[in-house]
Amino acid sequence: MKNLSDEELMILVSNGNLDIMSILFDRYHVRIYNFLLKMTRDRDLSQDITQEVFYKAIKYRSSYKKGKFSSWIYTIARNIFSDHYQKQKNKDQRLDDIQYKTEEQNNNGIEDIETKEQLHLALEQLNPSDKELIIMNRYQGIKYQEIAEIIGSTEGAVKTKVHRAIHKLKEYYLQKI
Repeated sequence: MKNLSDEELMILVSNGNLDIMSILFDRYHVRIYNFLLKMTRDRDLSQDITQEVFYKAIKYRSSYKKGKFSSWIYTIARNIFSDHYQKQKNKDQRLDDIQYKTEEQNNNGIEDIETKEQLHLALEQLNPSDKELIIMNRYQGIKYQEIAEIIGSTEGAVKTKVHRAIHKLKEYYLQKI
């Protein structure tokens, strides 16, 4: 079973073989968690949303249309993340005002920590869609075509948006130095 592609496994899951989802979970839970952690900077929240992603993947397995599994699962993650922050907005909180928990820092030296923090501060200044694109492309290594499928756009538009977002990030980063 582990030799099957993600898409073949998901077809089995969508046909009722729910035990197979554990293989897909093993393949994707760390990537989904890391994506969400970069978006939220909150380990507990990222774990909760990651669990919800796989719960919804099982619950709505019949909606899987035999496309690229990774696009489908990231779309679920994006939707849950968006829903979470829409609820926060409804509580009169803006995305920019949410307090993030401090990441555990490793001992790479003070300069590395300062550089990472400056980069994080610059990333936080981006609007949520630009931030999401940079995280998917640069941190997660998701290809433009797949991002286009996830966000419902074209590959060319995604390339342009990522390029512009990186340019904005660079401007914000250089302002901090």
